[in-house]
Amino acid sequence: MAFEGLADKLGNAFKKLKSKGKLNENDVREAMREVRLALLEADVNYKVAKDFTNKVTERAIGQDVMESLTPAQMVIKIVDEELTSLMGGENARLEFNSKPPTVIMMCGLQGSGKTTHSAKLGKMLKSQNHRPMLVACDIYRPAAIEQLKVVGEKAGVPVFERGTQNPVQTAIEAVRHARDYGNDVVILDTAGRLHIDEVLMDELKNVKDAVHPDEILLVIDAMTGQDAVNVAKTFNEKLEVTGVILTKLDGDTRGGAALSVKAVTGKPIKFAGTGEKLDDLELFHPDRMASRILGMGDVLTLIEDAQNKLDEKKAEEMAKKIMSNKLDFNDLYDQFDQIKKMGPLKGILSKIPGVGNQLDDVDIDDRQIDWLQAIILSMTPAERENPSLINPSRKRRIAAGSGRTVEEVNRLLKQLEQMQKVIKQMGGKGKKGKRRKNKMLPGLGGMPMNGMGGNGNPPFM
Repeated sequence: MAFEGLADKLGNAFKKLKSKGKLNENDVREAMREVRLALLEADVNYKVAKDFTNKVTERAIGQDVMESLTPAQMVIKIVDEELTSLMGGENARLEFNSKPPTVIMMCGLQGSGKTTHSAKLGKMLKSQNHRPMLVACDIYRPAAIEQLKVVGEKAGVPVFERGTQNPVQTAIEAVRHARDYGNDVVILDTAGRLHIDEVLMDELKNVKDAVHPDEILLVIDAMTGQDAVNVAKTFNEKLEVTGVILTKLDGDTRGGAALSVKAVTGKPIKFAGTGEKLDDLELFHPDRMASRILGMGDVLTLIEDAQNKLDEKKAEEMAKKIMSNKLDFNDLYDQFDQIKKMGPLKGILSKIPGVGNQLDDVDIDDRQIDWLQAIILSMTPAERENPSLINPSRKRRIAAGSGRTVEEVNRLLKQLEQMQKVIKQMGGKGKKGKRRKNKMLPGLGGMPMNGMGGNGNPPFM
């Protein structure tokens, strides 16, 4: 996941501070030296890294920190605040024109994800009761128009195209069409190049001059590290972009682009692409990202993901089952489906405070949920509703039918039994004063988190 290496190194630097009862100036400077090295290794711009650690050092050697009862925590708090400020302070939202349509021009290098993220943005705006329209202005890349049609159809957003007509004329006609047919947002998917050149910039300037976009969003690939920041700087100088969409933040990226782009260009990151699905686009919240980097989790984003992606009706049915303590394998199967909707398990768990920094040595394979569902599907309807029917011979049949082992079938049976016990205790039927041993994962039907640790098994397994 993004920032994993940076989070580890920052965690080690702060661990040394926590081991000291009281901090002196040398302790702070030594910690900031490690922080600066961590930032540089994460591909953060050198000047940005230097200015950042200087600001933190200046604040951290102040009177408030030196006399604090918990100076290490105060230093971490300062780093958190400065990281948030570095990435823009507050989340920047789209500016909508008071006289529709609002025109959003997407730009960037070829391969950065402009077309896919145009559709992602369109789908997000549609869910917010807008009537977006995608416009095919890339007439050079083979099958670019066809790709936009495909992703537009998947997103449920109409696509306006005029074949290989001049992109400037297409943009003008698209805005006119949107005004006539009630589309309040026009998203222009413009052409990119493998590198920045005058021909690309001239065309983008011509489109800008023709339709006067309200937003010019630069799509850059976080995987390209410091090069992404250089691209952002050049595009901003030529076009005056209004914001950035940073893609592939779910990948194995060092995160330097996210930490540098605002400081270098002065333009905020407005959205982050966090996966390949059309739902995998989220508003960029600097404060939440800073919390993730420092291993503090991101509960607010987790809750928003649950609200947006989980089935409310099924959640209500699950709540009733939990209250009546009638949980069975049919319910567990549905829960696994709900979890899969929220994305990779490691991404979900990294947003939970105190859990993200336990994931370093844990290999979480998302296919394990599919394997568990295969075990459940190999049971008869009666066995799913009444697991007590499952004797040794049935376990062997279920294992053979699902292609898994009897040990895995036993583990799943035990997991359901543990969940039922926890639910019983939550319902007040346990012994008074008895404390629950299982940690619960909020928002996912109270799934126990046993197994978190160095055994290589993800939770729920």
